[in-house]
Amino acid sequence: MKIRAVILAGGEGSRLGVLTAKRAKPAVPFAGKYRIIDFPLSNCVNSGIFDLMVLAQYRPQSLIEHIGSGAPWDLNRDFTGGIKILTPYKARNDSDWFAGTADAVQQNFSFIKRDLPDLVLILAGDHIYTMDYDPMISFHLDQQADLTMGTINVPIEQASRFGILATDKKYRVTSFLEKPENPPSTLANMGVYLFNREVLDKFLWEDRLDPDSSHDFGKNIIPNLLRSDARLFAFPYTGYWMDVGTAQSYWQAHMDMLSPTPKLKLYNRSWIIHTRTEERAPARLPATAHVYASMVCDGCYIGADARVESSVLSPGVVIRPGAVVRESIILTDSVIESGAVIERAIIDRRCHIGENARVGWGVADANIRLALVGKNCTVPAGYVVEPEAQIGTDVIEADFEESVVRAGQYIQTRRQANEV
Repeated sequence: MKIRAVILAGGEGSRLGVLTAKRAKPAVPFAGKYRIIDFPLSNCVNSGIFDLMVLAQYRPQSLIEHIGSGAPWDLNRDFTGGIKILTPYKARNDSDWFAGTADAVQQNFSFIKRDLPDLVLILAGDHIYTMDYDPMISFHLDQQADLTMGTINVPIEQASRFGILATDKKYRVTSFLEKPENPPSTLANMGVYLFNREVLDKFLWEDRLDPDSSHDFGKNIIPNLLRSDARLFAFPYTGYWMDVGTAQSYWQAHMDMLSPTPKLKLYNRSWIIHTRTEERAPARLPATAHVYASMVCDGCYIGADARVESSVLSPGVVIRPGAVVRESIILTDSVIESGAVIERAIIDRRCHIGENARVGWGVADANIRLALVGKNCTVPAGYVVEPEAQIGTDVIEADFEESVVRAGQYIQTRRQANEV
């Protein structure tokens, strides 16, 4: 049985705001040392799947650099399996930017079906979860399915964000609604699809010839399979799963990881999340630093009387004496100066938060949203960035018109503002 995995990693990720201004969504850092795409990649190799293709499109360079030859995942194989990264290309007739998830697979299907894999496992590149695909594969074969979809129960208030299914007692799919306004149930599509190759080939080709199609798996391919009376089955998944397509869900996945009884477990030695990392010295914490319920990566320094609570510090982060960081995510090599307060915020790489500045607030208030600071930014000493405000990439002191950035404001460089 030959299985090829295809990871969809081409989305722009605009709902992640400044975090995807300079990188692909699956390349966004997660949990300090990882990238989001490390989770589907590691799930594949931990499940014994070593034949992978990654379909990239938006700002693919960060993704290409991170994955490289695939060595951290044991995917640097030349003849049997391995990993290939495919990007859109302009040909004379039939290639262009991907119009949808199904179109991304269709445009690359000549590569995907090479060597005739029996099954094609299609995965989203922007989900955080640890899943063994082997039971799903066995279920698919036992049911003689044309398509098996990974499914999970979600809170009813979130169900309208997902494709919602109904099944019979044998898990055969009887109905499917893509992002319904009034969801009839909470059984959601995870974006984990296991297809028989020939079935996938047939329905992708039919979809490509339909001028009215959005060329999307949820909107078009799955409904077409249902109408054709194909054998669609739902495989129930009960572990942790989070679609980190928004800044709020990205932040929430980190908080879930830091809770006293973490829903997301990264310390299972039988299910390692592999990644590409650089060597750094161990973190340094003076005796008078106060760190609670947090994750602190190599190369970090936390100064005397600084406080870090329920936060994630990526490699090389510096928290100066007396600074406070609560319920926040600080990415690589950022510096928080003395007296600064960071609460319920996401600070991207290589940022500098000046003395006595404040970014975000609202710990213990579930209604307070996040403050976001983009890559390579400076927030000057004493300035305030309110919740729901965003600082774009490469912003310096001269780009601020006032010392307070209000909720809903987006600050960008003068050059970027002039280009709009």
